Amino acid sequence: MGVTFEVDHIVPRSRGGKTALGNLCVCCPTCNRHKAARTHADDPATGARALLFHPVRDVWEDHFEWSEGATVIAGRTAAGRTTVDVLLMNRPAMVELRRY
Repeated sequence: MGVTFEVDHIVPRSRGGKTALGNLCVCCPTCNRHKAARTHADDPATGARALLFHPVRDVWEDHFEWSEGATVIAGRTAAGRTTVDVLLMNRPAMVELRRY
């Protein structure tokens, strides 16, 4: 299974984000399309607006945890839950890729 990645502006250029290392990350094209120009979205657990996970500033383990078997990602915080939801991080194709 080939996996491709692309560079994403964490804070989108359309929202004033710079093309600088502190604002760039590697992501899969599908996640990038789902994120689009968003920096916030509604937390699926509370309905409150929440920041999306910032992969340069935030610590992954503070916001996410793996299921047993490490195939499903669960959000531990509002940012984690919202990011999992917006990016569709547990879509079937991703869960299947994590089996390998």
